[in-house]
Amino acid sequence: MERRQFLSGGSALALLAVSGCSQGLGFSLTEAIRRLLSLSSQRALARLMAPGGFYDSQIARITLPDQLGGSGGGSLLSRVLLSSVVRDRLLRQVNRAAEKGAERAAPVIADAIMSTSPQDAAAIIKAVGTPAATNLLQQHMGTALISAMLPGVDDGLKLFDNQAVTEALRVATGIDFAGLRDDVTRKASNAIFAEMGKEEMAIRADPRSTGDPVLIAAFTAGNLM
Repeated sequence: MERRQFLSGGSALALLAVSGCSQGLGFSLTEAIRRLLSLSSQRALARLMAPGGFYDSQIARITLPDQLGGSGGGSLLSRVLLSSVVRDRLLRQVNRAAEKGAERAAPVIADAIMSTSPQDAAAIIKAVGTPAATNLLQQHMGTALISAMLPGVDDGLKLFDNQAVTEALRVATGIDFAGLRDDVTRKASNAIFAEMGKEEMAIRADPRSTGDPVLIAAFTAGNLM
């Protein structure tokens, strides 16, 4: 999936709006959850896939592996290789790679949203102070998002890779390319769900701002009392 296609509405997530309503409430609770997750994921991914999206986010920035936490110990060679300049360069590199991985996330998340049928939809909608729908989706998907994003992160690390920096990383810490790729992919997956949760909470707080009649009906105080 190209970033431009996603941001212009060409992604699979844009196809999630479904009309079907249930009797009584006038809308389907499961459909309300799907729309909530769809909009949350669209907003989160649009932000993270923008240039500097992961790096500039307070909750989504990808951190370096623990072995790169400091440069005070080890041999002189290690201290030089793990200098603040090198670490900053690696930090920006892994966050750009995370953006490439996120480009593969949208269709996988869209499929998972459509296949999720929570049995206790009313309780999820009524949840207070927690992104219950996003938490459910993350649990439902397991490691599927990691698997989908890994090739993109792999390509991203190679695209932005500097062989000398990567070799310095290996010599100083023992971390090879595969280890770095796996670490970045896992953190990027968690970051996407964190951003989705943030967006879910914002929608819950102000459903009218979405302009979606189903979300407004589902999350307006008193409708489900």
